[in-house]
Formats: sequence, structure tokens, C-alpha cells
Amino acid sequence: MGPTTTSHGATLFGLTGADIGTILAAMAMLAVFVAIYAASTVRDPMAKRVKALNERREQLKAGIAASTSKRRAKLVHQNDTTDRMRDLMKNLKVLQDDQLKAAQIMLAQAGIRSKDTAVTVIFARMVLPIVLGGGAALAIYGFGAMADYSPFTRFFAFAGALLGGYKAPDIYLQNKITKRAALIRKGVPDALDLLVICAEAGLTVDAAFSRVSRELGTAYPELGEEFHLTSIELSFLNERRHAFENLAARVKLEELKGVITTMIQTEKYGTPLASALRVLSAEFRHARMMRAEEKAARLPAIMTVPLILFILPTLFVVILGPAACSISKAF
Repeated sequence: MGPTTTSHGATLFGLTGADIGTILAAMAMLAVFVAIYAASTVRDPMAKRVKALNERREQLKAGIAASTSKRRAKLVHQNDTTDRMRDLMKNLKVLQDDQLKAAQIMLAQAGIRSKDTAVTVIFARMVLPIVLGGGAALAIYGFGAMADYSPFTRFFAFAGALLGGYKAPDIYLQNKITKRAALIRKGVPDALDLLVICAEAGLTVDAAFSRVSRELGTAYPELGEEFHLTSIELSFLNERRHAFENLAARVKLEELKGVITTMIQTEKYGTPLASALRVLSAEFRHARMMRAEEKAARLPAIMTVPLILFILPTLFVVILGPAACSISKAF
């Protein structure tokens, strides 16, 4: 429907120019209010994590699993499905303790704290190959999908679906572990510098970890969360070495494992902590600079393909275009 003319002037879908201007102005004001609200209600990403860790610390000290009946009911509801999965796999005798521990370690490295999720991961490894492989077999051999392809290609598609269903949970977790380790790696040198300052200021190890977690929580929330959890474990575990070993197990990062080894040795032999951490911090900064230089050295080789495909043809057109036009006019 196009614009029509009435006694009040031109209209569009029954709305005059004044009505359309009013609607647009109202939408603009609404967008401004939403932007102001979003800017004024920015929350600290570490506040919720720190609160949950403090609640867990109090629960461990009191020896209880939940503080309220509502939270207890929520936990029971969450564990109901997991218990059914566990019972089913135990009846089928496919749930092994070492497999469960390995899945729990992977979940901890991915930042997932719930140990019951390990049962879900193992159950997904068992169910997804059946679902995806069975669906692919039914589609390929039952309904005639991919009929134009050779038998080898169809079997390869079926095997790929079967293997993909088995490896999908591990690939997902490994992806999360890699991304989380990369985020933590960026903050390790800064965390070591802050630990050196705290150690030279006379703070204890658990107080130093707690202080560093608060300072780095905004810039590196994953590292701040791990340090705060370590500070909590340092305060109630019998041996500090166990807290450091738990930190090394939760983070799949060789640099952090070197820091943990150094801190365990300083606790055992009484060597100065600040000097050892200062040396490690310098090494990590040098390694980070070397990684940046390595990426910069790879740029010429990476830029070769875009240069050949996109830049050189355009350059040839610009350079040879006038000459080609002149030649065509001469002939």
C-alpha cells in the first residue's frame, strides 16, 4: 500500500508524518533509557562467584550439604536424573571409577564444579553413538539417503556419525579447557607480580591468594576464581600442599604447575618465596613475548594467500587497465 492523500495530508499505512515522527522519537527515548539502565547496572563478575565460594566454605566448616530446605530440594532434584543414569550404567557395568575420576578432572579443568556432571558425560558417551549412529544408519540404509554415493562413502558417513557421537562430549570439554587455559595464561605473570608484592608486605600465603583474587577478579575472572578457591582450601585443609596440588589439577597449564611446584618447595624447605616468584614472573613474561614474536613471524606466510588471491589481481587491474584500454582504442 503506497502513500495516500486525505484532507489531513499524506499518510503511510494510516499514519501521518507527525505520528511517524512521534513513534520514532519514542523508540529513540526508549533506547536511551535502556542504554542508561544497562550502563548503571553493571555488576562485578566476581561478586557472585566469591559469594558462592564463601557459602561453600561455611558449609564445609559446618559439615552440612545445604543451608536451606529450598537449596536442599534443588540439589535433590538435580541429582535425581544423575542417580538414574548412574544406576543404569552400574547395571550395565559400564561405569568405572577411574573413568569417573578422569571425567571429573576434565570437568574441573573446564570450570564445571559439579562432580555429578561426570556421570552425565559418561552417559552421553554411551548414548550419543547409539543415537547418532543409529540415526545415520537408518537414514542411509533404511530411507536411502546418499543413494547416489558409493557404498564406501556411505559407510564412511555412518562411521563418522558413530565416532562423532562418541567423541562429541570430549571435544566439547577439551575446547572449554583450552579456552579457559588460554584465558588463565594471560593473567599468570600479573598474578605472580601481585603475589611477590603481597609476600614482601608480610601477608600469609592464603591471605596473599585472597588479595590477588580480589585484585585480578575483574580482569581475569577465571584466574581470580581459582585463586580464591585455593585461598579457601589453604584455610581449612590440613596440609597446604594439597591445596596447591588441587590448583594444579584444576588448571591444565604447565606455567601454573611450575608455580605450584615452586610454592610447594618453598613451603617444604623454607626458601624465600618472593625471590622465586619474581624469577618465575620474569620467565613467564619472556615466554609471553616470545609467543607474540612467533605469531608476528608467521604473519608473512599467512598473508601470502590473501595477497595472491585478492590484492595482486586488483593491483594488476589498476596497473594494466589503462594500457589495455589504450591498446583496444588503437586497434
